Amino acid sequence: MSNKTNYTEACNNFEKIYEEAISTREPVVVNREGAESVSVIPTAELNSIIETAYLFQSPENAARLLDALQRVKAKTNMPQTIDELRKEFSLYEEE
Repeated sequence: MSNKTNYTEACNNFEKIYEEAISTREPVVVNREGAESVSVIPTAELNSIIETAYLFQSPENAARLLDALQRVKAKTNMPQTIDELRKEFSLYEEE
């Protein structure tokens, strides 16, 4: 769960807020009286969320991703080498 702080504390201790967000990989919510709250979140985490949302915009792609996740959880896929995958999909390395 994300940590919370108020605006004054965040201003006075931004380095601590920054380090906490980086080390825990969790957002730190900053509340300000009478205003909307904001979150300090590592950029890599934000980019991951944005990419996931983008990939799930297409219903077809979302269905494929969820199907793949179910197969992984069920352990129905056998590991394959790069060479096996290239052969299966007729992808040959250029010489």
